[in-house]
Amino acid sequence: MRRRKLGEEIGILSVWLVVFLIMCLLSDRFRMYSNIRVLLLNGSVIAFLALGQAFVLLTGGIDLSTGSTVGMTGVLCAVMMQLGLPWPLASLVALASGALLGLFNGAIIHYLKIPAFIVTFSTYGVATSVPMILAEAQSITVADERFSVLGNGQFLTIPMPVVLVTVAALIGYLTLQRTRLGVHIYAVGGNVEAARLAGVDVARTTISVYAISGFCAGMGGLITTSRLMVGYPSAGTGNELFFSIAAAVVGGVSLFGGVGSVLGAMLGALLIATISNGMTLLSVPSFWQPLVIGLIILFGVILDTYRRRFSEVRRAVQVLRSKAVGKSVQDEHVATVPVAGEATGKQSDSQSNFTSGSREEDRS
Repeated sequence: MRRRKLGEEIGILSVWLVVFLIMCLLSDRFRMYSNIRVLLLNGSVIAFLALGQAFVLLTGGIDLSTGSTVGMTGVLCAVMMQLGLPWPLASLVALASGALLGLFNGAIIHYLKIPAFIVTFSTYGVATSVPMILAEAQSITVADERFSVLGNGQFLTIPMPVVLVTVAALIGYLTLQRTRLGVHIYAVGGNVEAARLAGVDVARTTISVYAISGFCAGMGGLITTSRLMVGYPSAGTGNELFFSIAAAVVGGVSLFGGVGSVLGAMLGALLIATISNGMTLLSVPSFWQPLVIGLIILFGVILDTYRRRFSEVRRAVQVLRSKAVGKSVQDEHVATVPVAGEATGKQSDSQSNFTSGSREEDRS
């Protein structure tokens, strides 16, 4: 079980600050309050997806269905309200559908031993088709204005999506750092066989992280639908999947599992949202964004691979040093034993000679 040090998150924050300053210099509109608000609103959806993706990646898995789950849950919520359900209940139904999709993913991955890539890629297709079928490939307008509080509301002048993702990130942090489930997640990601031998419930851990990912994607779907007050079947099928993986990887969550933190994933989401927003304001064509995000993911994976190799080499060197020190101590101990034996022998001989001499004097 390995957790990243705070200094590495500070490094990610430093990179974001550099990017933020560069964007401010390149575009006057970037530093306007209205644009910062838009950046945070867009970043909140990315952050929710990255949060769920981080839980999955920490176990060594991957969830490719997060983007399509955004559209599925958003349309399902709009359909439920259209059928007469109040918006809180419709929102719960939508979140439950996202979590159930995650439960299905986790169960198939664990019990049928099918790679996560194949399972979640399949459910990506399912979750993409479901909203199209429900809405007949048409957008669904939300009539209940109170539903807009999730995407357009404020709490103490702070946008509601930012508040929601902050609360979710705090809960995620406490889950990983303070609960048994968090310990098991890192253990499974570090070495699943060792975790199983140590008594970790691998099935429950695997299913739980995919359910969390589905729930977080559902929150992203609710925020997207609430902001637009329209349920779009095609929502989430753009760059959202790229963004979720890139944010987690850039934030220091290892694609190999066992390493990462919620704080790093959130900072990674902020960095990706800043890059995306800045490229839009600089009139960079939208089809360039996947290229940039893809390169970011590739760079993050290469960096993580070499970091893991360096870490393994360093641990091997430490083991060899400890063995060398132990051997030298043992040799010194073996070398001192005969010397002590000789001293003891000489002392016993002198004592015996003294005793025999005393006896001869007494006889005389």
